[in-house]
Amino acid sequence: MNKQKSIDQIIAPPPSHWVGNAFRVHNFLPGNLDLKRMSPFFLMDYGAKINFSPTDTPRGVGVHPHRGFETVTISYYGKVAHHDSAGNAGIIGEGDVQWMTAASGVLHKEYHEAEWSKQGGLAQMVQLWVNLPKAYKMSAPKYQAIKREDFGILSLKDNMGVIEVIAGNYKGVNGAAQTFTPIEMYNARLKKDAEVSFSFPENFNTCALIIEGNVTLNDKKVPTDYLVLFKNEGTDIKLRATEDAIVLLLSGEPINEPIMSYGPFVMNTKQEILQAYEDLNSGKFGYLADE
Repeated sequence: MNKQKSIDQIIAPPPSHWVGNAFRVHNFLPGNLDLKRMSPFFLMDYGAKINFSPTDTPRGVGVHPHRGFETVTISYYGKVAHHDSAGNAGIIGEGDVQWMTAASGVLHKEYHEAEWSKQGGLAQMVQLWVNLPKAYKMSAPKYQAIKREDFGILSLKDNMGVIEVIAGNYKGVNGAAQTFTPIEMYNARLKKDAEVSFSFPENFNTCALIIEGNVTLNDKKVPTDYLVLFKNEGTDIKLRATEDAIVLLLSGEPINEPIMSYGPFVMNTKQEILQAYEDLNSGKFGYLADE
């Protein structure tokens, strides 16, 4: 019989900081944790709900480089536009996902979508950095634009909610994202009193972020905006919504390789970091205008 997955920590949202002038975020990962504690997930910035006033000048983050990992942006409220030096561009609206594989290197910028900015409104998002194995760190950049309607959807009985499968497989329903290592990524959108269970391999690093509402996870009460970090013990998680709720669940097979990170680069060695800066300064990341 499967064993319930033990809870390691229930983590309150850390003090917020701004990324550019568009994203007020709480940095859960790595936070005070070891860089490998949630491998392959390296970073989690959570933009809790915030209202932005209307503006004709979209708020954003200017041109910046990435190498050696993927960025995954999940929008719950608001609209985010982006461009990169590989020629990719797009807009993600409420519920959509932007999955960018920086890999060998891109320049990137992201900002509130222009028409949304003129109206202003509620914004809420999650950005993840997903590490890449050494074998793929220098592969070609790519971009996956995943609309909410493209997610795998499992509807719960009695209209008690849905499980949106962004990546991986939940009870035979496949996610839309292609990943380099085994990753499970779901939005559980639940009505009050809904109960649902999940099972992840014991060695997978697993956490749950409460996006909306209050829940119990394995009978532990967890409020909105808190992160639950699970131990690598047991396999099963029981989730119950004590009010209408949204929970982001992440689980992935660890990448057991050295990590060397500095700024916008996540590599394996110091020499690879130095090489990344040399390549950036010599123009190998391409060109992207700031405006």
